[in-house]
Amino acid sequence: MSFPAPFYRWRPHPWHGLSAGSDPPRIVHAFIEITPFDLMKYETDKETGYLRVDRPQRSSSQPPTLYGFIPRTFCGDRVYRLMPDARCGDSDPLDICVVSERPIARAEIILNARVVGGLPMLDNGEADDKIIAVLENDPLWSRVEDLVDLPQALIDRLRHYFLTYKLVPEGGTEVSIAEAYGREHAEVVIQAAIEDYDGEYGGD
Repeated sequence: MSFPAPFYRWRPHPWHGLSAGSDPPRIVHAFIEITPFDLMKYETDKETGYLRVDRPQRSSSQPPTLYGFIPRTFCGDRVYRLMPDARCGDSDPLDICVVSERPIARAEIILNARVVGGLPMLDNGEADDKIIAVLENDPLWSRVEDLVDLPQALIDRLRHYFLTYKLVPEGGTEVSIAEAYGREHAEVVIQAAIEDYDGEYGGD
């Protein structure tokens, strides 16, 4: 039996088996791990590609948007050099937050996202940027071209979530977030992460 192309006989690994998108760094794929309705922290298992329970959320914070990563990206040397005070990248795929008008309650989905900005998060000295994007062709957010087009309250909620989602009652956190950046710098970060991935794992 012959199968149509492209065809995956087995499930592709979401980090390594999917593409970065149709027109990166402007239009990218986002693999969603967490939705705004989740009270658990899920993370893609690097070995199997399946979603693993990382930890229950210890605080009352919930993600304000869809949250996942851009496939075939890696936060390595090129990414961390873009962030002052970072000593290295976090060696993970590049995180992305995606704004959608309609509620999306399912994780482990792929969507097309249009990049508009990002948050320069420093986590224990590691560059851990959070790219901000809108769902491509979203009827409410279709005119958003840059970070300044989003409500400031949404950016504040994202900042608050990432500053608090690792907090535990018995300890503090070494997380800081500098001033949010717009689309132009976000695209530079994504391109750097794509090149870091190629350097770490090899290109196509």
